[in-house]
Amino acid sequence: MTQPRMRLISLDDTPLYHCVSRCVRRAYLCGSGKDYDFEHRRGWIAQRIKQLAAVFTIDVAAYAVMSNHYHVVLRVNREVADALTWDEVMERWCQLFKGPLLVQRFRAGQALTPPELEMVDEIVDGWRQRLMNISWFMRCLNEPIARWANQEDNCTGRFFEGRFKSQALLDERALLSCMAYVDLNPIRATMADTPEDSDFTSIQERLGIEPTTSVETPTNTDQDTPLAMAELMPFAGGEHQDNSPSHLPFDLSDYLELVDWTGRAIRSDKRGAIDAKLPTILDRLGLPSKDWLDTCCNIEQRFGRAIGPVAKVSELCESLNLNWIHGMRNCRRLYPQTG
Repeated sequence: MTQPRMRLISLDDTPLYHCVSRCVRRAYLCGSGKDYDFEHRRGWIAQRIKQLAAVFTIDVAAYAVMSNHYHVVLRVNREVADALTWDEVMERWCQLFKGPLLVQRFRAGQALTPPELEMVDEIVDGWRQRLMNISWFMRCLNEPIARWANQEDNCTGRFFEGRFKSQALLDERALLSCMAYVDLNPIRATMADTPEDSDFTSIQERLGIEPTTSVETPTNTDQDTPLAMAELMPFAGGEHQDNSPSHLPFDLSDYLELVDWTGRAIRSDKRGAIDAKLPTILDRLGLPSKDWLDTCCNIEQRFGRAIGPVAKVSELCESLNLNWIHGMRNCRRLYPQTG
C-alpha cells in the first residue's frame, strides 16, 4: 500500500535521503536514440538541482542524471531554515513563486494591519517549512522540467512518474555507499567508462570536468532572472577540519579513490577481482569489501526505505509507526559489527 510521504521522511531520525525519480514508463525521455536526441534535458535536470539547492535549505551531496531517471542525495539543513528571517524566507520563496498579494504588498513596504501581519506570519512560516521539505524540492524540480519537455515535444501529459522513491540514510556508512552508488550509476549502465567521463554526475562536477553536452537554459522558463546555483556539499578535510554537519564526513581524495576502486572492482570482466590495497576509508569505517560491492551494485534492490544499522532502522520504524522495512537482512550484512 502506498504510504504518505510524511510517513517516509522523518527529519528527527535523519536529515539525509536518497531520492530517485523516473520518467513515465521508464521511457528514454532524457536520452538519445536512432531517431531522437534529448541529451540536453539531462543538463536541464542537473542545472535545476543546483538552482533549487540555492533556494531551499537542502544541500546536495551527490546526483546523477540518467537517460530515463535521476538520483539525488540530499541533506535537509533544518538549522539554516529555522534561522532565516522573514525577509530571507520571502526572498527565497519568491524566486520560485510570486506569492499572494498580501505578501507582495508587505514586500513593497505598504502598511499592513495587525491581522494582515498575522496572516503574513502564517504564510512565511508555511514557506519556511516548505524550504526544508524534500517533497516540495522534488516538485519544484520535476514540474518545470516536465513542462519544458512537453512544450518542446508539443504534447501534454506526465513526464515523470507521480511519486519519487526515497530512502533514509541513517549514518555515515549508508551515506558513503549511497553516494558511491549514485556516482557509479552511468558506469554500470555503460553510459561512461570512467567517473570523469560520466556526464551530469556530481563526481564529474567535483573533478572540475565539463559535460560533453552543453547545457542551455530553456527559453520558456517562468523566471524573469536566472536563478543562482549552489555548490555541492563540501567534503571535510583540507580547509574543513572541523567536521561541521554542513560538510561530508570524509576526505575528498579518499572518496575519489574509493569510487575508482569500486568502479573497477564491479566491472563485468573483473567481477570479484578485489585489489589487495584497499582505500583507507574502508578500513577506517570497518566496511566489509564483499558486502560493500554488493551494496554499490544493488542499493535500490537490496534496501527499502532506509539504509543503516539495524538498531537505527528499528528506531525509524517505530517513529514512523511501521512494523517492518524491506532490507533488514542486508543491513545486517553491511553492518556486521553493530546491533
